[in-house]
Amino acid sequence: MSDSCRTEDDARAAFQTCTHFDAKDRVQFFDSWAENYETDVTLLSYRAPYLAVDFLSDNFSGSPEEARVLDVACGSGWVAKLMVELGFRHFVGVDGSKGMLEQAAKTSLYQDLKLALLGTEPLPAQTGMFDVVIIVGALGPGYVPVSVVRELCDAAKPGGFVCISRCGHRSTPGNEYKKDLERELQLMEEEGLWSPVGLKQTDRYMENPRLSPDRVKSLQKEERYLSGSVYLFRKSIH
Repeated sequence: MSDSCRTEDDARAAFQTCTHFDAKDRVQFFDSWAENYETDVTLLSYRAPYLAVDFLSDNFSGSPEEARVLDVACGSGWVAKLMVELGFRHFVGVDGSKGMLEQAAKTSLYQDLKLALLGTEPLPAQTGMFDVVIIVGALGPGYVPVSVVRELCDAAKPGGFVCISRCGHRSTPGNEYKKDLERELQLMEEEGLWSPVGLKQTDRYMENPRLSPDRVKSLQKEERYLSGSVYLFRKSIH
C-alpha cells in the first residue's frame, strides 16, 4: 500500500538515492520503491507518460482495440492505464524490477508481464509482433543503454510505431547520452529501419529531483523543471 503522507521532499530523496546505485542495487531499490513510485513522481509533476501517450495517440493510425502494445520499462503500469482510456486493450509489459511488475499486475491490463534487465538481458519480445512499442523515462545514463533502441525497432511490426520518451538531464553524462541516442536514431533511419513521424519537445517534463529543498524554495515554479523529448518512429515495411 502506498504512503499517502509522502511529501515532495520524500520524492526528491528517493530519486537522489536511486542515482547512487549500480544496476543490480538499483533494481532492488525499485523493488522497494514500487508501491510509492507513482505517488512520488506525481509529487514532482512527472508528465512523461501523458506526453508520450498523447503524442502517440495523435499520430496513431489503425484500430486501438486491435493493436498489440509492448510497454517497455513498464514500471507500475501507468502508461497502460492511460492508453486503455484511448481504446487500447492488448498489452505486454517488460521491466527489470519484480516489485514494479507486481504493481503493474494489479492493473489487470497486461496479458503478459516479463522480467528482464535491458542492456544486460535481451528484450523478451518476438520480432515483428507489436503495433506499438513504447518506452517512457528509462533511456538514460546508468539505466537503459542506447543499444536497446534497435531491439525496440525489432519488436515492432512493419509499419508499427516506436515511441520513445526521455528526460533532458542537465549533466555531462546526460548530454553525452542524448548525443549518442540521437546519433543512433539517425543511423537507423539512414539504414532504412524506420522513418521519423515526429518529435515533441517540452520545457516541463518533470521537476528537477536533484534540487535541494532550500534551492527549490528560491526558484520560480518554471525554473524547477527539466526539459524532455518524445520521439516517434514508424518501422519500415520493407
